Amino acid sequence: MKSVIRYVITMGFFVYWTGSYAQTAKPNFIFFITDDIGWNDLGCYGDPNVKTPHIDSLAANGLKFENAYLTTSSCSPSRSSIITGRYPHNTGAPELHDPLPKGQVMFPQLLKETGYYTVLSGKNHMGPQTKHAFDTISPGRGPGGEEDWNEIIRNRPKDQPFFFWFASHDAHRDWQINDKGTLYNPDDIIVPPMLYNGPKTREDLVGYYHEVSRADYYLGELVKELNKQGVLGNTYIIFMSDNGRPFPRNKGRLYDSGIKTPFIVYGPNVDKGISNALISAVDIAPTILDLAGTEISDRIQGESFYPILQNKEWSNHRDFVFAEHNWHVFQAHERMVRFKDLVYIRNAFPNRRNLLGESSRQFPAGEELWEAHDKGLTTPEQEDVFLVPREGEELYDLSADPHQFRNLVSDREYEETLHYLRKAIDQWIEETGDSVPRHPTPDRDDVNGKRLPGEWKKGERAGVAKGAVNINEKGPRHIQDVR
Repeated sequence: MKSVIRYVITMGFFVYWTGSYAQTAKPNFIFFITDDIGWNDLGCYGDPNVKTPHIDSLAANGLKFENAYLTTSSCSPSRSSIITGRYPHNTGAPELHDPLPKGQVMFPQLLKETGYYTVLSGKNHMGPQTKHAFDTISPGRGPGGEEDWNEIIRNRPKDQPFFFWFASHDAHRDWQINDKGTLYNPDDIIVPPMLYNGPKTREDLVGYYHEVSRADYYLGELVKELNKQGVLGNTYIIFMSDNGRPFPRNKGRLYDSGIKTPFIVYGPNVDKGISNALISAVDIAPTILDLAGTEISDRIQGESFYPILQNKEWSNHRDFVFAEHNWHVFQAHERMVRFKDLVYIRNAFPNRRNLLGESSRQFPAGEELWEAHDKGLTTPEQEDVFLVPREGEELYDLSADPHQFRNLVSDREYEETLHYLRKAIDQWIEETGDSVPRHPTPDRDDVNGKRLPGEWKKGERAGVAKGAVNINEKGPRHIQDVR
């Protein structure tokens, strides 16, 4: 406890004295993106199970966003969306394992062209085009890919500002246990309500939380090294995840359990505290370019939230965030919009189960959920992945239903709201060139996690029919934008 208190005091001290230095030199950036860590699976976001003192300290001395949304809850398309500042169907890489095509502008590339030393270390997953955006690309060392990060900081050119894309493999299956993460007791775990509360699930969760704690450990090491070199005061640290926790009804899905991300910004002149403003993953690229004083490409569909960093109460950034769910092992096409406390989801394939590998029998929590369902032991909140057919539309009021269990589409009280959100998402689809593939990518695996027999290959991608890869329109951002 004493070491944590000392750490918080130290961080607070650097926040206090860095303002004037930040005005005389280009700022540095550490972009720490984790793999499969759910938005509320950190101490500072209220998780009762996990210990994350370094992330909590970063949040206490920076700005913590409560409503940061990804554009998709799927590893590679999420990262491709972040690096380009474009929606997945506009990147040309909207599905799992799609590489970014040639011609997409990546914001680290723009930083590199203006004198930044740029490095990607750890998980890449965006394809070979990233070589144009980084001076150095390293696979990282250790089970989480984080062990060479301080070495990269030490060995950087000292006459250039730096941008480091540090991408941990924590917390991605399969779990790898070492001495850098906390060991948890399965009996102490509070199981999320959409999961079956059984021994396999509890054991699965403690492996996950161990890797969350390991990511936290390496964030602490990064801060120590930046401090040691005297550059912490002129460095922005951004912490986030690429998608939700890798468990049933989480990763891949457009509920908050899948599509929301923890998002913390620490750095020069950042207004400490908590922001409830809506921000989207497409907004990250223009914000970093804004902070670096670098021109923002018109290919970027997001908008800089720099004003929020200066004034956490500033709320005029967005009224809407949009997201999508495309193929990720199983065929899918869902679209989502959040407006105020309301979430609307549209499913183009309601006659299919809504699955990912993590919600099949492939992994322990999924296996136990399916076994419990076979025996009639699951609750309605745990049965989402078994629904066939599903509702083609879903509407939720997060203020009363944060887990999104009660679909309000048929509630007459919400008729006007439903009509308005249909209109907003229709406009976003039209302006950004989204489309439902006529020959979509089929399922690759069965519900046991085994490859289906016969030849399998990717199908038509969302947006291809409308040439979305060449469309730069942003879609509606404010209420007055909806026609």
